[in-house]
Amino acid sequence: MRARPYSAACTRGAALLGISLICLLAGTAATAVMSVAVAAEAGSLMKQKERKQAKQNKEKPIMPMTITSSSFSHQGVIPARHTCQGHDTSPELFWTDVPEGTKSLALIMDDPDAPDPAAPKRTWVHWVLYNIPATASGLAEAIPATELPSGTREGLNDWERTGYGGPCPPIGNHRYFHKLYALDTVLPDLNQPTKAKLEEAMQGHVIGYAELIGLYKKH
Repeated sequence: MRARPYSAACTRGAALLGISLICLLAGTAATAVMSVAVAAEAGSLMKQKERKQAKQNKEKPIMPMTITSSSFSHQGVIPARHTCQGHDTSPELFWTDVPEGTKSLALIMDDPDAPDPAAPKRTWVHWVLYNIPATASGLAEAIPATELPSGTREGLNDWERTGYGGPCPPIGNHRYFHKLYALDTVLPDLNQPTKAKLEEAMQGHVIGYAELIGLYKKH
């Protein structure tokens, strides 16, 4: 029996449609494979860049600086005027040996002996400053926020306010660390950060460090 013309045409059309579908599917699969390959390569390059940056940050040397006060010596007693038993004013601070390449400085004062040095449970933050200009060489005693070096920004202490809060230990003789950091960058406005937020922002940028420890016990 002879095949009808339209049957042959339908057969040829179906074959062509099948080939087209196969080509389309093959093209889609190839595109998907290429996309996956490109994404994998991009991810690999990104990981290599992150590892390189982490290595650079880890290897970045931290230079020693010096920070002193006219009010007390290192490991000396903080005068009462700088505490809650006095005027609660900040001490005069000086620093030297700021490393080359410093773009800004940060200052954190905290007490790791809270509440009781015999059984410390937390670190109490007393003062947070950042973006102190690299050209600054210190801070005056009882310095108000309006007289901080130009560009300096304030963070929050553990009384949830900006500014200096002096020693006020409930019990025992506490240590008060005045920690100065030299950074290779000027930080963005962190909107009155906590110590933790500031430390997070400083990661990978610290190129210099100094600390001054003062002691205080209520009388």
